[in-house]
Amino acid sequence: MKVAVFGGTGFIGSYVVEALLDGGHDPVLLVREGSEQKVVRKDECQIVIGHIADEESVKKTLSDSEAVIYLLGIIREFRRKGITYEALHFAGAKECMKKAQKLDVRRFLLMSANGVKPEGTGYQITKYLAEEYLKTTDLEYTIFRPSLVFGNPRGQNRPEFCTQLRDQLIRLPLPAPLFYPGLLPNDAGKFEMSPVYVKDIAAIIAQSLEKKETIGQIYELGGPENLDWKTIIKVIGRAVGKNKWAVPTPAFGIKLVAALFDRFAFFPITREQITMLMEGNCCDSKDIFELFGMKPTCFDKKFLSYLLAV
Repeated sequence: MKVAVFGGTGFIGSYVVEALLDGGHDPVLLVREGSEQKVVRKDECQIVIGHIADEESVKKTLSDSEAVIYLLGIIREFRRKGITYEALHFAGAKECMKKAQKLDVRRFLLMSANGVKPEGTGYQITKYLAEEYLKTTDLEYTIFRPSLVFGNPRGQNRPEFCTQLRDQLIRLPLPAPLFYPGLLPNDAGKFEMSPVYVKDIAAIIAQSLEKKETIGQIYELGGPENLDWKTIIKVIGRAVGKNKWAVPTPAFGIKLVAALFDRFAFFPITREQITMLMEGNCCDSKDIFELFGMKPTCFDKKFLSYLLAV
């Protein structure tokens, strides 16, 4: 199957492209000029040079395709550079959906996120809006909502949660923060997530193309365990050979500092990221993995060995 892929050079996207190729599909990737080297197995892919805001580039990527996979997303925005949630999560996705309908490309797979909602952070709202618009179309859609995604980012400029924690938290000679709301540290670091392996996500997305029962479905994708923040820090620490000390930290204090600096790339976390982190991000995906005949990968030292890389 010829599959148009938007976001195929990103962290999750690179694995999705690989899963498509392994499944005998023919990916067509929209790639920004200068990013061609990020395409995995690029000799086996068709590459269209352009960007999501260029209608002709989008149209060319979609032409003659039988399905669309939209994976474009960012974890923080830089408005002065024109890098916004609105542009990539919603406007770009909406344009792809409209073009797909005009070109009669019926199958549309959308990467969303666990925890999306109409009233929340900019990240959550724009992902939600893309989902809602897709539901109004007559496209044969499937929506995926992953929890915390881990796995080897395979190169620079592919944000991956655990690698960022390693570099910005675990390796620093400072205690790790156990965030808590309010004034009392009773619930410090107790918010939970369901870490899910990137290769599991990629396999499910690629296999969904040929599973008619996935049409019209929304899948929340998480790993086999719900782990709290304190445990996640410990597991990552063990993976890199460090016994990381952690201390309760009031979230409002970090948010005050972030209010001054989170518009700058050097500052490691934004106010919205802290908010979403403390909301937790859990889901039960047992039935989904059974549907695909897969066993979910555990969040442990073996599958975090990529963190030993410099």
